[in-house]
Amino acid sequence: MKQEQAETLALQALSFLVEDEDRLDRFLALSGLDQNDLRDRIADPAFLGGVLDHILGHEPDLLDFAAAADIDPTVVLRARATLPGVNPDW
Repeated sequence: MKQEQAETLALQALSFLVEDEDRLDRFLALSGLDQNDLRDRIADPAFLGGVLDHILGHEPDLLDFAAAADIDPTVVLRARATLPGVNPDW
């Protein structure tokens, strides 16, 4: 997967999180970010990798996101591997 494709998928995942207040609150609480940080870091590939880490770290969100995006959940894993930043061994 190319980095541009992975970034696009991560932006879709961020949109998925933002659309649901509970998901967004969980993401912000676990990441230590606030909504201003989201706007400031949206173009940072490492931040986008962190968004995918968050999705991958919570199976219900992963499955819901994959269904909403009409993709196989393993696509998220491949996209994460493409982006920079610290990523756990999934």
